[in-house]
Amino acid sequence: MNTSSARGCDVVWHLYLLECGDGTLYCGITRDLARRVAQHNGLLPGGARYTRGRRPVRLTASLPCPDKGAALRLERAVKARPRAQKLLMLCGGLTLAEDAPC
Repeated sequence: MNTSSARGCDVVWHLYLLECGDGTLYCGITRDLARRVAQHNGLLPGGARYTRGRRPVRLTASLPCPDKGAALRLERAVKARPRAQKLLMLCGGLTLAEDAPC
């Protein structure tokens, strides 16, 4: 059982934005940012197929979310935006309004 989510006060999910070696962006969610970035860079097993051919990747931004559902909703909202808006949303502090469950 995950006691941190049972308490309701600990942030357990993160939405993250990576900049790949070719300049493209990759958005995902995780509970462990350091592990996930290491996976995307090939230092640990795992990682997305998309980033395997675009290494190295660099963590550009991350936002904490209270639960997986909120992180997934925010990920969907980010992925629906053009590149410039993704960067504004996650790096520029733009308010996400109704698309921001976190």
